[in-house]
Amino acid sequence: MFASAFAVSSSYSAEQEATARDSSVIVAVDRDKNSQQAAKWAVDKLLSRGSTLTLVHVRAEGGKDEGDAEITQLFISFRGYCARKGMHLKEVILDNSDISKAIIEYATSNAITDIVVGASTKNTFIRRFRNPDVPTCLMKMAPDYCTVHVIHKVKAIQVKAAKSPAPFATLPPKQYSQPIIESDASRASRGDWKKTSHSHTSSPMASRNSVDRLSAYAKAPSRDRPLTGARTAPQKDFDDYIDFIAPPRPSVTRSSFSDDIDLAMSMELPSIDFAESMELSSAMSMESLSSAGKDVEAEMRRLRLELKQTMEMYNSACKEAIDAKQKTAQMHQMKMEESKKFQELRNAEEEALALVQMEKAKCRAALEAAEAAQKIAELEAQKRLRAEWKAKREAEDRKKATDALNKNDLRYRRYSIDDIEAATHKFDKALKIGEGGYGPVYKAVLDHTNVAIKILRPDASQGRKQFQQEIEVLSCMRHPNMVLLLGACPEYGCLVYEYMDYGSLEDRLCRRGKTLPIPWSVRFRIAADIATGLLFLHQARPEPLVHRDLKPANILLDHNFVSKISDVGLARLVPQSAADVTQYRMTSTAGTFCYIDPEYQQTGMLTTKSDIYSLGIMLLQIITARSPMGLTHHVENAIERGTFQEILDQTVTDWPVEEALEFAKLALRCAELRKKDRPDLGKEILPELNRLRNLGHEYEASQVSSASTNCSSSAPYSFSNDDI
Repeated sequence: MFASAFAVSSSYSAEQEATARDSSVIVAVDRDKNSQQAAKWAVDKLLSRGSTLTLVHVRAEGGKDEGDAEITQLFISFRGYCARKGMHLKEVILDNSDISKAIIEYATSNAITDIVVGASTKNTFIRRFRNPDVPTCLMKMAPDYCTVHVIHKVKAIQVKAAKSPAPFATLPPKQYSQPIIESDASRASRGDWKKTSHSHTSSPMASRNSVDRLSAYAKAPSRDRPLTGARTAPQKDFDDYIDFIAPPRPSVTRSSFSDDIDLAMSMELPSIDFAESMELSSAMSMESLSSAGKDVEAEMRRLRLELKQTMEMYNSACKEAIDAKQKTAQMHQMKMEESKKFQELRNAEEEALALVQMEKAKCRAALEAAEAAQKIAELEAQKRLRAEWKAKREAEDRKKATDALNKNDLRYRRYSIDDIEAATHKFDKALKIGEGGYGPVYKAVLDHTNVAIKILRPDASQGRKQFQQEIEVLSCMRHPNMVLLLGACPEYGCLVYEYMDYGSLEDRLCRRGKTLPIPWSVRFRIAADIATGLLFLHQARPEPLVHRDLKPANILLDHNFVSKISDVGLARLVPQSAADVTQYRMTSTAGTFCYIDPEYQQTGMLTTKSDIYSLGIMLLQIITARSPMGLTHHVENAIERGTFQEILDQTVTDWPVEEALEFAKLALRCAELRKKDRPDLGKEILPELNRLRNLGHEYEASQVSSASTNCSSSAPYSFSNDDI
């Protein structure tokens, strides 16, 4: 009778344990293929044949239109599969917009220890950067006592192991009706039997708690395993743990009851009071109990050994997985380094190719530049050869013409020394009217014409050269503003000029001999005449002629105050080739101090602009009648201070100040230190001087018309020969 009671209690415990295990496993399903694979895996790995498969489907709250037909269609395939496997099927439908939250709430309220879910069909990139999928959320949100299995292709690809034992789940007690034959003695001891029954009824709960602690102990290595990044775990380990925790018990016998007692004793759980059990089982033999205990202990030792071997294999697999992962990381690192080196080499190769192309381009450019320079050099050489050949031919032609003129020169009249002595009365000092740079000047009469005779001094070192130069220049040209050469006596160095009644401009400005001052209108006319004669020299053909000694002493005035340029002994013919470049280098400078071009004096580079500087100084002297020393500085200061009228020649009282100021500014421009700053003679200087000369003519005409007949018949200014 006691044995029957124990058998009933043991059977109830096994049945309750299997039922609790079936009810603690759920499978989350949907319409995808992975849900079917998750259900199949749960049946094969977690449930035993004849148990109940719990399927949970979450229907979105916004999708109420999902009718019963669709839900039925969803579970049809699962029903057929469970029927083939001999399994019972429990279908749970939840309504919630958050699938993961609904499953977690159901698992928490029903003490679920294992959640099986199919892997997500979303792309990994989408799962990471967009909303996470259901398996990911379940792995994060599941309670610590719950194990989550993610299944793909009937394999567990991710497992989140439980970290604590499951809480106590109260199961509704089942009523068992067993026939019990009682005797009087047993009725008398009913109170003791109730105690015993109560003790046996509470033992399954204690056994459950002991098994849960044993399960937590078995799962501890997987929780503390070092391979945290592993996506799969050995399925055999989980099957061994499940079989170990809840082995299938198809039948309950006396030995199974003894096993339960010994198991509780080995786990040191106070589930059964052995004193009372010994009283209740006094009829049982001690020998059978001891043999059964030994079998249980042997079985426990075997299971512990298998568990130890399994854990060793699992740890070995974890280490191998770690080593493989490390090797993979090393190989990946090496691959990245090799790729980086390859990219660097490729970039270096591209840079080298680009550098080569650049160098080739530079080389081509250098070759082209060299060819162009060579062509330019050849052209310059050809031009130089042509210029030299042309200059040589012109020199030969000039020499031939000079030789022909020397043999039979018809350009001037030749006088003998006797004619010269007779005209000057043996060089009488009374007829001497001046002293030139290389000899005295006498007034004489030749061929019933007043002439001026210039005599070369024997001791003049440069006189002979200037004498020949002046003969060549003056005998070849005729101009109203150039002094006229009437003849010469080459043997004794005598030059015969036309006589100029009013002498030199320098004498008239300084009023030597107490002559009358020159009116401003005449001064403007004299300046225009000088510029006209100078332009004639600069435009001489075949070669331009530079005077080099332009000053008031070399400007002569006739009885009508027509100015003429004289003393061209220092004039130089600038070669045409040099005229092209507007300058000609002289080995030695020549001229008079204060009138020489400073740039010509420093560099020896002679151009027609050299005469422009001398002209500027002389123009300032015409309106101021002052010494050329520092004259430009004085005039500039007077213009700046507004005292320009005070620097004008005070012997003239009716100066037109505005016109005189324009005249002075033009003269200052001509006297600039740099050649490039001086104005052009033909384009700027002469037009302005002609305008001022016309202004003087208008003034003279107005004066003549307003004066009386007597005043007009006599010149307002005249010089007698005695004054000159």
